[in-house]
Amino acid sequence: MSLNLDDKKTVVAEVSAEVANAQSIIVAEYRGLGVVDLTALRANARKSGVYLRVVKNTLVRRAIAGTPFEGLSGKLAGPMIYGISKDPVAAAKLLNDFAKANDKLVIKVGAMPNYVMDVAGVKALATMPSREELLSKLLGTMQAPITQFVRTLNEVPTKFVRGLAAVRDAKETA
Repeated sequence: MSLNLDDKKTVVAEVSAEVANAQSIIVAEYRGLGVVDLTALRANARKSGVYLRVVKNTLVRRAIAGTPFEGLSGKLAGPMIYGISKDPVAAAKLLNDFAKANDKLVIKVGAMPNYVMDVAGVKALATMPSREELLSKLLGTMQAPITQFVRTLNEVPTKFVRGLAAVRDAKETA
């Protein structure tokens, strides 16, 4: 189904709005992928907070023109699905995990602001921990010294109470 000029402008505006807030764009070829698989991929994308869309390449070229993702323009050919996310790792992880299970989805290229990645770069990005995982590790690292300090402070009265209990037990047996 072809789009008229107004529909094309709407699509370009929608994709441009997503690209403006994006930290990564991952492009994959979906040739031969069934409707059931594509529906499952879209459901996973919604859960992960990834904007996933099949758009004509010419419309995407217009949407990324003048943005930090403009380097992707020369690499868009064929039936492509675009994963755009605010979390740099989310789109790469989603499409890489799905590509492992479905050989018909082939990752072609990816980009972060002012940096275009090849397939190996996208796979390396997919293996990195997500932002939430990194924040939880940082919080655990920051809490460790405080926790140990509290345990140390708590140990002094505990030893004192144990000493008093030992003296009491010794007097009771005597």
